[in-house]
Amino acid sequence: MKPIIKISMALAAILLVGCSRPKTEPLQSAEYNALQDSLAAVPGYVLSDEMTEVKIGEDGTLMVLKNARTGHNYASGTGLWRMFYNTHQEKEMQIDGTENIPSVSQDGGVITIAYKNLVHRGKTLDMDLTLTVTLEDGAVRFGSSVANNEKGTIIRELQYPLVGDMNLPDGHRLLTTHTGGQIHNDALDLIVNVNPKTLYMKPDQYFRQYDLQYPRHAASNCYAFVGEEDGLYFGSHDESLQQTWHGLRAYPSAPNQFDRLEAGFYRYPNAMCGDVWTCDASVVRPYMGEWTETSHIYREWINTWWDKQDVPQWVKEMTGWQRIIFKHQYGEYLRKYTDLPGRINDCGKSVGCNAVLAFGWWSDGMDNGYPNYYIDETQGGEEAWKKAIADYRADGNRLVLYYNGRLVDRESDWYKHGNGKKAVNRDNTGAEFAEHYKFTGEGTTLGYYDTRTFSIANMANREWRDMLVQWADRAMAYGADAVFYDQLGVAEEFPNWDISGEFPVQDVYTGRYKADALKEIRDHIKAVNPEFCLGTEWLNDCTAQFCDFVHIVEFTAEPYSFPEWFKYTFPEVIWSDRCVRDDTDIERRVNNTLLKGLVNDIEVFRCRGLIDETPHYQQYLAQVNAIRHKYPELLLGAGRFVFTEGFTCSSDDVIARGYANGNRLAIVATTLAENGASCRLDVPGYDFVESSSIGDVKVSSDGSRLSFGQHGITVLVFEKK
Repeated sequence: MKPIIKISMALAAILLVGCSRPKTEPLQSAEYNALQDSLAAVPGYVLSDEMTEVKIGEDGTLMVLKNARTGHNYASGTGLWRMFYNTHQEKEMQIDGTENIPSVSQDGGVITIAYKNLVHRGKTLDMDLTLTVTLEDGAVRFGSSVANNEKGTIIRELQYPLVGDMNLPDGHRLLTTHTGGQIHNDALDLIVNVNPKTLYMKPDQYFRQYDLQYPRHAASNCYAFVGEEDGLYFGSHDESLQQTWHGLRAYPSAPNQFDRLEAGFYRYPNAMCGDVWTCDASVVRPYMGEWTETSHIYREWINTWWDKQDVPQWVKEMTGWQRIIFKHQYGEYLRKYTDLPGRINDCGKSVGCNAVLAFGWWSDGMDNGYPNYYIDETQGGEEAWKKAIADYRADGNRLVLYYNGRLVDRESDWYKHGNGKKAVNRDNTGAEFAEHYKFTGEGTTLGYYDTRTFSIANMANREWRDMLVQWADRAMAYGADAVFYDQLGVAEEFPNWDISGEFPVQDVYTGRYKADALKEIRDHIKAVNPEFCLGTEWLNDCTAQFCDFVHIVEFTAEPYSFPEWFKYTFPEVIWSDRCVRDDTDIERRVNNTLLKGLVNDIEVFRCRGLIDETPHYQQYLAQVNAIRHKYPELLLGAGRFVFTEGFTCSSDDVIARGYANGNRLAIVATTLAENGASCRLDVPGYDFVESSSIGDVKVSSDGSRLSFGQHGITVLVFEKK
């Protein structure tokens, strides 16, 4: 059945008469004013304060979601929700307000929209939906309660709240927390032009959708539409850490004309007959200010439960790590234990990097044998490995020991002869999930046919969690400085399904389980040795709080990348760049890492090479890290990322970012412009101290005027007067 967006009858005339507007362009003032006049004329229930006004129509539609200070209304009178349920005969059926009439009431500061006995396809169902709307200091909170008493059904999904056919002001851009932050100039363009391969399996004639989940691709549970002076914030303020979809869709006003933007949240009640499910975590807030206001809103909430501890000084001073595979999954030795204090150490010193993240150090090799990790006796066993680590550390270095936190090799002893089969995630039929790792040698058989096959560990399983803690003890016994658990920073792509009930139900709390596991590991190791550290892969606030450092999973230097959001919101989190794997595009990518305050993940040829095999990368990173070591209190973990607070830059072609510590401020500045750029810096209340530059850069004697060739970069240090 084609989804229908409900539109109040009072708007019908406007929307039918010449109102097929392309939403990539701003609303014409006459059209927008006519729309607002019609919305104002419709009876409804209103909540307002000095920052926000919200109005719900008598039919339960969202008539007004207004920034009271700008007067702009983001709403268009569309429906607030959709719900999806199953029977044993049909797996997905959609209900929305188009065929249901609510009872809407207001009691003081609470608007209640109650649907008793929902109707679908003309059939009355014993299902109730109650929605609430409240206003708290400018933030609209949307609550929901689902009660299912219809036999032979399960309510799978609730999409609520929905702000449909959004009226975005000119210049509002989409800010997501994907990979720590991305900004897209045109939200509709992003959503409509999704990968056509994915559309093959979707009903793309009805809508287009941008897939973004927390805690997975989204590093924090919020997103926003941001303008230069105001915007609209969407936050899921939900301490349960249940998997939540950031609902971004485009619907058509005419066939194949996807010009109606919709934003909201999607959740998964999985309510069978007799169940009641509730949630009041969705917050939508018009705000005044730059994008940084979204950070303040989210951080104010997360401070009520976040549990981040200060990290040891050696991590704060770490410029990054060499990520190295000693033995690969197909048996090739890329490095030996003796290389660690030898050539590997030499390579690190050549670029100012004193840490190694050691992969494939066990006998089976990388992505092999999990979770047994037998030491490689052919290289001298534990004594040889301990000696290599000790010799490497004796030269002032740090060793981070790798384990995979979630994969179970089906050829491992634990899987074949232990409890492995009982401790893995199973799908909606009870079968084990399979994940295939397709690394190859120089032939084609390994990558396409003879791949490694893994099951997925159930993070709620006590035996698995105990092993994670034991691995930390083992890393400490080897003499390492930190332990690293791959793939624990994110909600599970293949969650466990419970098939014991009438319908199979997926676990939506896998992100919370991983957070709980990391907390358990952190508390254990810090009780033994506060200087011993913990890291994981994937950036996510719910798991990063328990880690001393995080290895990012995707690119941070794309045109739309905006890691500034997470860096500004969580300046105490230390995390890396990724995907600098060869000797190309070095200046831009390495400059981006310095500019955005990330540490270097040195993964030459996908961890199979060393940086002396990429001489330009080696030479340039050495220069960048020399500047970091010159100002470690500002440019490494002790410096607080302040974006552009405290200074202004006169040119849009110059990218400048600030780091503060005590009475000192460092400004990192560069340009991507092919013909270079110049600017004036204004840093009120500070005196210029000095600068350090790489490439074609000219700095005036007072630090106020800068001139760059393309990719020239400078760090200017200022001190409070």
